[in-house]
Amino acid sequence: MPSPSATRTALTVLGTVGAVGAGAAIWGIGIERYLFTVRLHEVAVLPAGSAPVRVLHLSDAHMAPWQHRKQRWIAALAELQPDLVVNTGDNMGHFDGLRGLRTAFDPLRGIPGVFVHGSNDHAAPSPRNPLLYFTGPSKVRHTAEPLDTQALDSYLTDELGWLDLNNKVGSVDAGGLRVAAFGVSDAHRHWDKLEVLPDLVAALRQKDSADLTIGVTHAPYRRVLDEFVDLGADTIFGGHTHGGQVRLPGFGALVANCDIPLKQARGLSTWTHDGRTVPLNVSAGLGHSIYAPVRFACRPEASLLTLVPRA
Repeated sequence: MPSPSATRTALTVLGTVGAVGAGAAIWGIGIERYLFTVRLHEVAVLPAGSAPVRVLHLSDAHMAPWQHRKQRWIAALAELQPDLVVNTGDNMGHFDGLRGLRTAFDPLRGIPGVFVHGSNDHAAPSPRNPLLYFTGPSKVRHTAEPLDTQALDSYLTDELGWLDLNNKVGSVDAGGLRVAAFGVSDAHRHWDKLEVLPDLVAALRQKDSADLTIGVTHAPYRRVLDEFVDLGADTIFGGHTHGGQVRLPGFGALVANCDIPLKQARGLSTWTHDGRTVPLNVSAGLGHSIYAPVRFACRPEASLLTLVPRA
């Protein structure tokens, strides 16, 4: 039979663990997921003599109509006066999410932009055990409620004037430069059609001379990043990972929900393939599934990248 002192010690340890767990849950669910932040980066990729170009990278809003705090914060990003907006998908988090997106994105109207889809631009999130997120890349669910993707795309293209890069290519003028862009739809769902890009990129280059080339993907799978490097991207943008969503201080992300190295699940890094290295920015995103409302050591974010001339 344990001694009274041993029992007291065990109870103290259990109480401490319980208090820490409760505190972490309160922080992650009730506080940190509302602590929106802007990550600032400088990237030397422009031709010599170019003026700086400010790129606002938005991802994974997972918008629900009642998320007014998030909508107001995103709307205020227009005050950063970006030259180009790059949206890496998963905009919708609810069947009526477009109503919230209009409030969030309308102030960016008229700023050149590009976008690709994540799966939550096609299907609403569904209830699931949030702990399964930490067991590896999430599985495809075929019973999710379909979203009005056509209405979303109409808003992004016709009203905001952004360029659809879902397995497509195109060019925009931003900050006095001609920017060529190519992208793929959600690689996590195997909607990426990498095989069509080489011919499309070659045709674009024949008819349009660009100062900068960017590659845009929702899920930064290795196969996509390798192909983007081969196709001549000067900078690559991705999302999807949520930065791990729950990170351990001093360690980082526990999962990336794709095959990218965990250390690259958030922020600016580089990607090398066949001897060529380019900057890669993976956004930790602005939101989360309404069924997993938590962020820990991983604040919701947008990125502002200032592109400057190469040394």
